[in-house]
Amino acid sequence: MAQEADRTPGGSRKHSPAWTAALVLGGIRSGKSDFAEALATEAASGGAVRYVATAQTDPADEAWQQRIEAHRARRPAEWTTEEIDDPTDLLVALRTAEAGEVLLVDDLGGWAARLLPLSKEERRERIDALGRSVAACPAQVVLVSPEVGLSLVPATESGADFADLVGEINQIVADATERVALVIAGQPTWLKPQGGPVEETAPARPVITSQPAQAVEMDVPEVITPVAEPDTAGSALTEPTMTLPMIATGLVIQANMELPLPDEEAERDAKARLSALDLPGSGFGKLAKPIRFAAATQRAATPHPWRSVRMMLLYADHEGNIAAGVDPGDSAHWAAQARAGAGPIGLLAARTGATIQVVDAATAGDIEWVDAATPEAVEAGLRHGWRLAEEAVDAGVDLIVLGSCGAGADTVAATLISAMTSAELAALLGRRVSADGSVDDNSWMQRCAAARDALNRLREDSFSPKMLLARIGGVDFAIAVGILLGATARRTPVLMDGPVGIASALLARDLAGQVRHWCLLPDAGGDPATLQGADVLGLEPFLDLRLGLGEGASALAALPLIQSAISLAQTTMIAGAPATGRVAVADAADGVPVEEEEEKADLDAADGLE
Repeated sequence: MAQEADRTPGGSRKHSPAWTAALVLGGIRSGKSDFAEALATEAASGGAVRYVATAQTDPADEAWQQRIEAHRARRPAEWTTEEIDDPTDLLVALRTAEAGEVLLVDDLGGWAARLLPLSKEERRERIDALGRSVAACPAQVVLVSPEVGLSLVPATESGADFADLVGEINQIVADATERVALVIAGQPTWLKPQGGPVEETAPARPVITSQPAQAVEMDVPEVITPVAEPDTAGSALTEPTMTLPMIATGLVIQANMELPLPDEEAERDAKARLSALDLPGSGFGKLAKPIRFAAATQRAATPHPWRSVRMMLLYADHEGNIAAGVDPGDSAHWAAQARAGAGPIGLLAARTGATIQVVDAATAGDIEWVDAATPEAVEAGLRHGWRLAEEAVDAGVDLIVLGSCGAGADTVAATLISAMTSAELAALLGRRVSADGSVDDNSWMQRCAAARDALNRLREDSFSPKMLLARIGGVDFAIAVGILLGATARRTPVLMDGPVGIASALLARDLAGQVRHWCLLPDAGGDPATLQGADVLGLEPFLDLRLGLGEGASALAALPLIQSAISLAQTTMIAGAPATGRVAVADAADGVPVEEEEEKADLDAADGLE
């Protein structure tokens, strides 16, 4: 009886709105299109439906044209029709759909016919992309497809090729949908779930990918404080150290924002002071750079070590061959380790006394074919990142370390850096090397091809930061850019060590040029994309650790050394200076006196300046 009640979507029993995607299969003249149209009508509650037509028109085939016209004539007037010209148009239609919409795709056989001229590898890429697009689509989607598995194998080679292709498409799409129906002689039978639709909660979808920016609120990630275990690799505490309230703000992030700059005079004074310290050797060498950076960002000639450090680890996977060579399960594993205060990030954070905040973002689309995110999602991501930086500073954080662990994020970063610097893409993509030293050339070729296709989609676009974030970067990069902008607005420095941080800094620079002056790059890890982007930004790495522990790990590993150098510079006396009294050093360049910060008040009082 349940099947009979569900047989006609427009009947007395109404289908549950919980499903997001349904595949309707059937043979020739089986009534599959009628059933799918009724299913879409019910899903839309009688409102508008976006009808995506895949068939190729052929004026020479009169019978075929009549069938197309019959389909057009029976569609309600309020429906809109989109006729695709290229196989990727269907992927774009699915990716650009919004929550609350209803799409009807009729049918996948017509889409398969458009794939026939392509190579087997190209077909497979597009079929896989279709499955991902259906699974990620926030709208309700009804897809119609011919069932080709109930008849004999076609006698012609082209017919057999078409049947194989449609069968492959049906399997991929059926796996990506919650419901699959088979229509025979106008009678539908539900194959998935068996026995008919069941009432269930709709699968969770990332709200940021489909809602307007002003309506989106992302949860503030938990902040943990890893605890170092002295002689073991034990896990760290996972309880949050604080609860950070969301801040309602009318912030508008746009180009040419005026944000603060570090104190150049304090940096010059720190440089002069370092040259006069009572040290047995030639001085701090390359570690003088982070000392001067700390002086400029703290606006003090004698800076102090950072007291509260937070690692913000971005986690979002990127779909398609842009992530070739990386299992998405690995990125989830690394993020889970960091959340537990374990793994390389957790251990290094514990040793440096840093807290960890894993920042989740929506999965980015396959940029070979579709945009990584919607413009609304990018706006929301920028605002979210800015708020995270503000809330961190309000909680006492005075240094942010930026990291990333999402599958494909490094290749996306290289693609962005290539777009913004005009550097040759192939030269920016490093090979993936396994622990045993083997080099994965195959995945490099896949990533390179995917990145080139993504750049090719941009050839007629303006390379504005928000456009690049939507077309290539995704929500995780938008959040990273927001973090950098928010940190700059609050005069808080950021440590980075990899391509995601550098690509985000390049994007942030084009919104506010002051951002790059608040960024410090201890180590580039030998990554060509990081080095290229850093050169454009004017960030010169001063270490060469070449660690392969994930983006952000090198910065955490270098932090104790940097902190020790700052502490040593803070406590070391000027050469020849008495233990107490006035200490002044003349800068050889401009003769500006440099005075110890702790004695300045007494000197002002003695000179009658107070």
